[in-house]
Amino acid sequence: MCNCSATQMIDDSRVRVSRFDFAPGEATGWHIHEYDYVITAITDCHMRIELPGGEITTVTVPAGTAYRRNQGVEHNVTNAGPTPMSFVEVELK
Repeated sequence: MCNCSATQMIDDSRVRVSRFDFAPGEATGWHIHEYDYVITAITDCHMRIELPGGEITTVTVPAGTAYRRNQGVEHNVTNAGPTPMSFVEVELK
């Protein structure tokens, strides 16, 4: 269950665009991505990423940069930094 703030911006036949805002320590909750997706960091995003099987990684996605992942990714993402973090996610339907 997401305890971060998720704001849907667009949801049409081609894309779903959502903004995610996290206070320090807030998380998305476990989820599986239904579509290929791209995130663009609005702030520096210090992410703690939990994967099935117990693997945990930490990454920093600098503000203004982007990355993409394929459909089917399962994870829980937590703001591991000391300040709020925000990103926009574009899911490709």
